Amino acid sequence: MRRIDCHVHLVGDGSSGTGCRFRTPNLLRSLAARYLLRTTGLPTSVLQGGLDEAYVAKLLSSVKASSIDAAVLLAMDMPRSDEGQVLEKESNFYVPNERVLELGVEYEEFIPACSIHPGRPDAMDELEKCIAGGAKVMKLLPNCHNANCSDPAFRPFWERMAKANMAFLAHTGGEYTIPVLNKAYADPRVLHLPAECGVTTIAAHGAGRSGLIDPDYTCELIKMFSNYPNLFADNSALATPNRWRTIKKLLPREVCSRVLHGSDYPVPSGGFGPWVGRLLKWRHFRTISREPNTIERDALLKKAIGFPEETFTKLDGLLSD
Repeated sequence: MRRIDCHVHLVGDGSSGTGCRFRTPNLLRSLAARYLLRTTGLPTSVLQGGLDEAYVAKLLSSVKASSIDAAVLLAMDMPRSDEGQVLEKESNFYVPNERVLELGVEYEEFIPACSIHPGRPDAMDELEKCIAGGAKVMKLLPNCHNANCSDPAFRPFWERMAKANMAFLAHTGGEYTIPVLNKAYADPRVLHLPAECGVTTIAAHGAGRSGLIDPDYTCELIKMFSNYPNLFADNSALATPNRWRTIKKLLPREVCSRVLHGSDYPVPSGGFGPWVGRLLKWRHFRTISREPNTIERDALLKKAIGFPEETFTKLDGLLSD
C-alpha cells in the first residue's frame, strides 16, 4: 500500500502558460506568501516570475526524498455566486484542472485532484472531462467557493462522482488564507448529501478551529461518522500553532480509524503547537524540527504524535476499491 499525503496544494503564477494565478492583493498576504516560500526552500524571487516551474520542481523533489510515496495534488476552482456566476474579485488563487491532470500523467508521485464548483453551468461536463483525465479526488472549500454541497440540485453531480469512485476532499472549519464567502459552509454537516450519495468524503482539518474565535465542529463531524461509513477526516495542518487542539479529538482509536494523513503543503508544519499541548515529546520536537523537507517533517510529526501507519495508507485502498 502506498503512503499518501492527501492534501498538497499546487501553486503557480501562469508564467509558463499553465493558467494558474496567485495574487497577493495586500501587504499581509504578500508577507504570508514570502514566509510560505521560505519554509519550503524556494527563493522569494519566484514571486516576480517563474513560480510555475520552480514550485513543481521543489514539490516533486520533496516527495521523492520523503517517506511519502504519492501526494494528492489539488486544483483550485473559482468561487461562484448562488446563480453559478464566477466571482472574479473574490479569487486570489486559481489552479485549472488541466494543470493537475497533466502533472498526474507526467509524474507517478502526483495523484491529480480536480476542483469543480457543482453549481457552475458546465459542472457535469467538467466532471466527465476530469474523470476521463484520471482525476481520483475532487477538492472544494465550501465556505470559500460558496458551495452548499447539500443543495438537492447537486445530487446528480455527487452520484456521478460515487459511480466513478472519485473521492471528495472538502475544507471544514475556519479559513484565513483566502476570502471566506459563506461562514456557514465551514460546518461539516453541509457534506451530508455527498456522503449520502456514496461518495468517499474527507473533511479536511478535522473540522476544527483555524482561529481562536472560530466555531469548533469536530464533535459534529465525529457524530456523523456513525451515520456515514464513507466519511473521513484528514489531519492536514494540525501540527501548527493554530490547529493543534483538534488533534486530541482525533487520536482516540475509534475516531482515528477515520483519519487520513495530509500535510496542507506548503503550509509549514513545525510541531510547536503539539509540543505546547503535550502531544509531542521535547526530544521528538527538537529532532523533527530540524528536518528541512516540509513533506517529510509533517509525516514524522504525525507519526510521533501518535497517528498510526494506517492513516498514511488507508487512502490508497479507498481509491482502488
